[in-house]
Amino acid sequence: MSVSFTPQECVGYGFIRGAYVPPGKDEFYLRDSQLEALYADGTATDIQHEKRSAAYRHITAAEQLELEAGGSRSPHWDDFWVCDPFNPRLIRNCFFAGKIRIGVLKEGLVRHHDYALPSGIESSRIISCDIGDHPAIYDCRYLSHYIIGDRVILSSIGEMSTTNHAKFGEGIIKEGEDETVRISIDLLNETGGRSILPFTELIPADAYLWATCRDDRALMDALFRITQNGADTRRGLYGVVGHGAVIKHCRTIKDVHVGDAAYIKGANKLKNLTLRSTSHDPIQIGEGVELVNGIIGPGCHVFYGCKAVRFVLGSNCSLKYGARLIHSVLGDNSTVSCCEVLNNLVFPAHEQHHNNSFLIATMLMGQTNLAAGATVGSNHNSRGNDGEIIAGRGFWPGLSSALKHNSRFASFLLITRGNYPGELDIPLPFSLLTNSADGSCRELMPAYWWMHNMYALERNAWKFKTRDKRVIKTQHIEMDYLAPDTVAEIIQALGLIECWAGRTVNDSKDDAELRHAGRQVLSSPSGENIILEVGECKLERSRQYVRILKPAAAYRAYHDMLLHYAVSTLKNWDETCNPANIKGFDTSSCSLQWENFGGQLVPQAKATALRAAIREGKIVSWRALHDEYDRLWAEYPADKAANALQVLRFLYDAEGNPASSMVLHEENFQHAWAESERIRRYIKEQVYLTKRKDYTDPFRNITYRSAAERDAVLGSLDDNPFICRHAKDA
Repeated sequence: MSVSFTPQECVGYGFIRGAYVPPGKDEFYLRDSQLEALYADGTATDIQHEKRSAAYRHITAAEQLELEAGGSRSPHWDDFWVCDPFNPRLIRNCFFAGKIRIGVLKEGLVRHHDYALPSGIESSRIISCDIGDHPAIYDCRYLSHYIIGDRVILSSIGEMSTTNHAKFGEGIIKEGEDETVRISIDLLNETGGRSILPFTELIPADAYLWATCRDDRALMDALFRITQNGADTRRGLYGVVGHGAVIKHCRTIKDVHVGDAAYIKGANKLKNLTLRSTSHDPIQIGEGVELVNGIIGPGCHVFYGCKAVRFVLGSNCSLKYGARLIHSVLGDNSTVSCCEVLNNLVFPAHEQHHNNSFLIATMLMGQTNLAAGATVGSNHNSRGNDGEIIAGRGFWPGLSSALKHNSRFASFLLITRGNYPGELDIPLPFSLLTNSADGSCRELMPAYWWMHNMYALERNAWKFKTRDKRVIKTQHIEMDYLAPDTVAEIIQALGLIECWAGRTVNDSKDDAELRHAGRQVLSSPSGENIILEVGECKLERSRQYVRILKPAAAYRAYHDMLLHYAVSTLKNWDETCNPANIKGFDTSSCSLQWENFGGQLVPQAKATALRAAIREGKIVSWRALHDEYDRLWAEYPADKAANALQVLRFLYDAEGNPASSMVLHEENFQHAWAESERIRRYIKEQVYLTKRKDYTDPFRNITYRSAAERDAVLGSLDDNPFICRHAKDA
């Protein structure tokens, strides 16, 4: 039978029993340790005890009579414990069952901003709970098996309970459970072939490590063991509500761990969750929300009817306005609203704001933006649900763009509106992809951002940094648009452009010959206006060709980007860096091959070594792995500087060899430093000029009566905060 009858005297006991209670322990042994842990930092307000449990005493006969006179009842008054001072008149019309412990209870107000309730417990049914100092608990119809911290407000809650097998959103199984109840998150591919197990401290770097290299069975098994073995699999953990939390007007809260200072209002359903809220970085959850099987990072906001199932939110994320997030991991500093996001691994600083955008089965590597109407990864245009899309940093599909599985995109790709019916493989970064005016083919302009929208490119890098409000930055993020990952893509793009240009004058099958011929074409006056056509399904799965616009200008722009990156990186590494002393720089870690670990860039050799350490059992916990991320991040500036030096070698190698080992001479450094000054001036000038278009374009001005009105609405160009800041920094 699904519904049974139990004598009232048994209510609140037997939460765990039998073999799940260790010898010499009672059913409250985990509860007691959780209570001590909650107060281990000495946050009790009126009483300070070495052990919290030592503060409790039985109620007196007079206090019991006072409680009953106030309409409260219990079959277990002999298991009702309180701290001093204790005012029984502040408890009215309640039912208590099981072991109850209540902290300091005296007259006063428990206040959260303008919302204030008298300290006390009224009109609630409470089963086997610990309640901290100065509670305000009103109209909780069913509150069961929770440990509640100090100064907590619980008001108008339908059900708030914890089961003895609660996992609080983690992908583990408890003692005696079958594997079939384990929760996983199916990232990047709907088939589940890239599924991972969520855990409390998961960050996108972990998800990336687990979702990729799926053919490495030993690595996959090791990650599975690390997750299961690192979890507390004992039955009987209570739910926790941290100090200073507020929960009001909610329907159902089940198996939810709530951190300090969380604010939850009007949620419909919260089930199997961990809210990693802290007093310095609180979580807020608002009206109509339904969240199931998830982890929510510090500083997150979830509002206005959102639905999320099997998910992880990083730190400082926002989910709002009816968004649907399913089988997805969302990186730090991301915002998703009004849209549908399914089966995705999204790195930090993602923006998706519009009701009719759809994202499915992708891995987006950060600093991405989806416009209204964008359908990225439709699952209805292949024979099965086994497609994927992978896009580098800065991916931006524009209004009403439709992209098909399987596709792959380089970093900082802008896609204009339109249907793209064929699979795409676009390896040229900072490009603009569009349909031709007659719709006959796709057109690609490499280095578009650098040549035509420097303001947005520079401002985005600044924006990502200023919007990073995380208190604790667990996930390390590279936010500059020129970094080892994009530099590697630029070098690859240069080789491709050289080959394509070489084919216009040479029929050779040898790439070296084609590249040599292409360099001559691109540097000649006749090559200035050349348009390249790339067919053979190299960029698009289609019989149509892809037209490469302004390849000579893009070729020069790419070289400038590389040189600017190389010199600025070396100068950042050592402020006294100059052509004379750079010769002694340690080049042992030079590498042009890097991986993006959830926003943190790692040399490929070190990434390979990291995987080997996990596979071989040298890293046995997620905490140890996160320590390795920290160590790699500490080494990142030196690795990046070594990478910059290798880029200089590539630039000055006559054959354009990415693995060049040429010796850089004094004149190379002098030329590079001089050119970097020219490029710096170009960036400063283009930031201003590209923004000025918004003020000089006649159509941008038609809705304003005058330039003065326009400036009153938009602000004047010369007072633009970012332009002023950029000019000062430049």
